[in-house]
Amino acid sequence: MQNLLEKLTQIPDPEIPVINIVELGIVRDAKMISETEAEIIITPTYSACPAMFNIEEDIIKLFKEKGISAKVITKMFPIWTTDWMTDEAREKLKAYGIVPPEKGAEENHLHIPKKCPRCGSENTTQISRFGSTLCKASYQCQDCLEPFDYFKCH
Repeated sequence: MQNLLEKLTQIPDPEIPVINIVELGIVRDAKMISETEAEIIITPTYSACPAMFNIEEDIIKLFKEKGISAKVITKMFPIWTTDWMTDEAREKLKAYGIVPPEKGAEENHLHIPKKCPRCGSENTTQISRFGSTLCKASYQCQDCLEPFDYFKCH
């Protein structure tokens, strides 16, 4: 599986290209089922995530280029959680200007002030429960006035 996971790290998340699908935690399993066939199991971050179609196509294309037929299976259960994201993904999100989710965050995580990724202030306000994608919420720093996204926990 390790070799397959290494290959899958070449696929960036279509909505957040600084992290790959393995770091995001949506790749649940990857195995060779024969010399020329792989089976990849993925779980979407949200059940209606439109990026999943692109991700499936990217997986099939990547393996096809290596002479392997990839079967992509989407499993909805257990439900994806931000706790499956790697620490590297959280750091990359922060550097990209998206506040990463806290591990094990509570249901009321949207009401807790978020640190501005630009100036570090906690004097921030939620603008909208939905940001540039369904998995993010929009905030604004009241000190530097910059808007930013927060990757919602679930």
